[in-house]
Amino acid sequence: MLMTPATSVAIPHSVLPPDATTEPADNGPPRVLLVDDEEAIRVALSRFLRSRGYQVTAVGSAQDALSALDQDRQALVLCDVRMPGMTGLDLLPAVLARDPELAVVMLTAVNDAHTATEAIARGAADYLVKPIELADLQTAVQRALHRRTMLQERRRIERLVRDEVAERTAELEREQAALRSTNIAVAESLIHAMEAKDPYLRGHSQRVAELAATIAAELELDADTIEDVRLAGRLHDVGKIGTRESVLNKPGPLAEEELEHVRDHVRMGCEILSPLTHIGSAHRYILEHHERVDGNGYPRRLAGDAISLGGKILAAADAFDALTSRRAFRAPMHPGEAIQLLEKNTGTQLDPDVFGALRRCVLRRRSLTFIE
Repeated sequence: MLMTPATSVAIPHSVLPPDATTEPADNGPPRVLLVDDEEAIRVALSRFLRSRGYQVTAVGSAQDALSALDQDRQALVLCDVRMPGMTGLDLLPAVLARDPELAVVMLTAVNDAHTATEAIARGAADYLVKPIELADLQTAVQRALHRRTMLQERRRIERLVRDEVAERTAELEREQAALRSTNIAVAESLIHAMEAKDPYLRGHSQRVAELAATIAAELELDADTIEDVRLAGRLHDVGKIGTRESVLNKPGPLAEEELEHVRDHVRMGCEILSPLTHIGSAHRYILEHHERVDGNGYPRRLAGDAISLGGKILAAADAFDALTSRRAFRAPMHPGEAIQLLEKNTGTQLDPDVFGALRRCVLRRRSLTFIE
């Protein structure tokens, strides 16, 4: 028996109350897929649902239901639990896999709390026990469709929010990249001005940057760290813009006061670069590029592992380029001689692992087989 004695399936449409709360479908009236192995029930429920303005497709098995869903998108599935072959509970996850927003109302002739709980747990919006009151069916369908509409709206809003966040993030990244490029360009302009003061320093920052990046790659550091090291090398001597030319170009040994004046370029460079918060670890590498592993460097007399790996790499690259470049007080060393001298200072001035990577890079670049 389909309905309770007080309810008749063949209710004239004229006496049914208008359905003011039915949610609209994606296009036109809501589409309902009715799945029940009993033809009489399919006919009666189809007639009722059509009288309420729904587009109804009625099938007699779970397999036919899946085929119908593959052909047309539905708003709601009204499905019997107990059917031959694939049951309604088996069908439930399959239809939701095809359309997670699909509203599903389960029907059964057995008032089984376990079955009801299982149906809801698998994603059903509602559960009705036969014989069904038409008013209850109407309410369940409306409620399930309303829930579907709310789910669709929530997901639409979530997509809009995600898209807006993604667009704003991309926009901020573009702005930050532009600001970073502008700030670095300003810093590099200072470097060019500094190098113009001392002809012996021309190209020094660029050479140190490339050698430091090569050492970092030799040590198999990640790509971001390599780029941070390269940037630090490019900017490491920007503080020398404040060093007196008479000191930079002095042909003889520097007095203690002059040495302190030169060493102050580290502090001054970090102050110049302090607004560039986005250059991250490069700040620390620049601050530490004159530290020594034995603790006798400057400005903070750091030792061993207290010095960042980037700072150690920058120190090695800077020392090598300084030795192999012409200075006011001496001629440039041959790269092989510079490597031999730095090897003697390994463990005091330079980190042994970093020196090893520097040595391999220079050997590869210069083919200095006589160092072996």
